Amino acid sequence: MSKTRSFFTPNSSAASSDNGVVTPTSYALSLWAPGTLNGPAVCALAAHRVEQQFGEDGFRPARFTIDMFKVAREVPTFTRGRLVRAGRRIRVAELDVVQFDGAVQFGGASTGDSDAGDSSAEEVVVARATAVFLRTSANPPGTRWRRPDEAVTFRPPTEPIGASDVMSRFSSDVPEAGVPEADASDTDVRDAAGPSNGAWNTDMGAHQNGGRKRLWSHPLPAIDGEQVTAFVKAVTAAESTSLVTNWGSSGIGFINCDLTVELACLPQGDWVGVEADSHIESDGISIGTAGLFDSHGMFGMGTVTAVNNAAAEIDFTSVDLTDRYREA
Repeated sequence: MSKTRSFFTPNSSAASSDNGVVTPTSYALSLWAPGTLNGPAVCALAAHRVEQQFGEDGFRPARFTIDMFKVAREVPTFTRGRLVRAGRRIRVAELDVVQFDGAVQFGGASTGDSDAGDSSAEEVVVARATAVFLRTSANPPGTRWRRPDEAVTFRPPTEPIGASDVMSRFSSDVPEAGVPEADASDTDVRDAAGPSNGAWNTDMGAHQNGGRKRLWSHPLPAIDGEQVTAFVKAVTAAESTSLVTNWGSSGIGFINCDLTVELACLPQGDWVGVEADSHIESDGISIGTAGLFDSHGMFGMGTVTAVNNAAAEIDFTSVDLTDRYREA
């Protein structure tokens, strides 16, 4: 398995297509189950390909929605896209993330060395994305409400991070000592400066509580050797909306089946922040929203829908994340 710092590598042995077959790297692997891919990897590939194929000068990606309706496996993968609308102010494209199944097997997964053009390899669509590109222009006249600066609670880490360090940083709010976590929805408690409030580190287990979560991550390129754009960085980081909104005191037991990213502008710099804004759950279904930040402030929002996956719940206090969970 390649240790390159990207989610996928080009599959030179596979039959080529307009959207290129790629093979997952170790950075794409999920903690949910062996031989499966994590959400950031699938989203990064889809975002990279849809921008590459359908982006146009004068238009900015403003919304990206992906439905992840089948578990993505550690097998050769490619994309297939189509332009739905090419208007004066709006462009809409759809893109499928497709995998090959039924090829040469090892450990329950198809190998990256099998010929992607082999008729024995069945194509399986594991995700479908829609991207909306809007023409940029001046804002309309007038003033509109926005969250005042003093109400913004996201503050990036202040400690310098080395150029070779891609480990994500985490922060969480916890209730004041003596206040039950069940009361953490109260405004006075939620805004209180608990012992972990504002403390950034790489230890996920230290933030396994019932409080509000934040992430500061360095999104990797989707494909080895290809540049990671600001749009791909935003989408890759935004997939962690599910992590920061569904991660509770016993771990993460909801798995998201979609992601919507809404962008007023594109992030600047290598690092992107995600902060939980809201979480609602009932009868094994949850929805969550998060704010997306760069070092200059908020630039977008993420929204996810998730379903109960408690049978495979990930307990971050007992999992070694050093090599396997840098980006998710």
